[in-house]
Amino acid sequence: MENQRTIKSKVFFEGIGLHTGKNSKVEVLAAAPNTGIVFIRKDVASAPAIKADFYSVLDPEKFPRRTSVGHDGVYVHTIEHFMAALHLLKIDNLQVNIWGEEIPGLDGSAKLFVDKIREAGIAELEAPKQYLVIKEPIFIEEGSSSIAIFPYPKLRISYALKYNNPLIGAGFIDLELCGDLKPEEDFYQARTFCLEQEVRSLMDMGLGKGANYENTLVVSKDGILKNKLRFSDEFVKHKVLDLIGDLYVAGPFRGYVIAIRSGHSLNVKLLQKLRRYKERLTTSGVESTTSFVPTTGEVSAAEILRILPHRYPFLLVDKIVELDKGKRAVGIKNVTFNEQFFQGHFPGRPVMPGVLIIEAMAQVGGVMMLACEEHSGKMAFFMAANEVKFRNNVIPGDQLVIEVVAGKIKSKTGVVYTKAFVDNKLVAEAELMFALVTS
Repeated sequence: MENQRTIKSKVFFEGIGLHTGKNSKVEVLAAAPNTGIVFIRKDVASAPAIKADFYSVLDPEKFPRRTSVGHDGVYVHTIEHFMAALHLLKIDNLQVNIWGEEIPGLDGSAKLFVDKIREAGIAELEAPKQYLVIKEPIFIEEGSSSIAIFPYPKLRISYALKYNNPLIGAGFIDLELCGDLKPEEDFYQARTFCLEQEVRSLMDMGLGKGANYENTLVVSKDGILKNKLRFSDEFVKHKVLDLIGDLYVAGPFRGYVIAIRSGHSLNVKLLQKLRRYKERLTTSGVESTTSFVPTTGEVSAAEILRILPHRYPFLLVDKIVELDKGKRAVGIKNVTFNEQFFQGHFPGRPVMPGVLIIEAMAQVGGVMMLACEEHSGKMAFFMAANEVKFRNNVIPGDQLVIEVVAGKIKSKTGVVYTKAFVDNKLVAEAELMFALVTS
């Protein structure tokens, strides 16, 4: 199982922001598991912590030509090259203290970020890395630009570039980010660029105030002004670098990304689609809310709350009285007259709905599977119920005893066989199937 990462020692950067032209100082500190990448504006009194995620990324129409995050009117701009370095080095958790509103542009690439983080060292944490796994095609387009993501066991990116400029022209890159950054993978050194005819319009928009011929490749019809390429395909490599940085706002994920002429605007709109996809993926099913793994044969009500996301009135397991992780579990549901469903389900002669008995059985099955170290932090997505049989009614005052026995439990799927009893009499049984997905 791949674990989360942070840095071993503090890292410091200072420089001018590419767009604001203002000096910023950045102090990067190690952080605990499941923290994420959190920015704190130290130059703003009582500034909120800004976690780089779906919910903090800002509208690219309001903040163009860069990727920014913010909360309550406090912003951090142009995070993409820094985030790309973290993505490439597989850094999951950091506290980023910043004095200023923009990450320093440095040389216009991610090179100095990568070099300094490598120098500080990378520490592995005792917590599993949590991937967003793409299970269905996702597509977005804007004019002649488009991005599609398809299911894939790793993160793969294919990028096609096309400019109506003879020097930039067309370019294509196909790569997999499936291991540590290799010495021969030089795209993190690719610098930002713009066309000479864009300079005036960018300045009129208040952008590019910190750009110069050293940190930005300015491309005219005759060549690059006052600079030269680091490698022949630097333009397309930088577009891939931007995409890698923008995608990391979504955190680690697995899928095949095919991008055609995409930039920050479309990349951020893709993040919005990924947010909706993740929300839809996690609104049902039995999800492990933490990486908690019980160590005893019993699981208390408080411990169940650390494994399952369900809360009253939809938490239908009071206690796990027997647990052989990944093999067998026995759970208890005390059925009281105060249950909300009795108010409308045959109120004159209350009977527990059969679908809720099945849900209770699924929750016990979810605890059994998610209590295993190899499935900690995953989601048990309820996929199918077969051979369902209801034998007797369950009424107020009954104690439902649910036994779950594992069938075939693999890395991505699980089948369990369940039976529910009241007073040692069988009331329901079913075969339940789950998809085990990294949330």
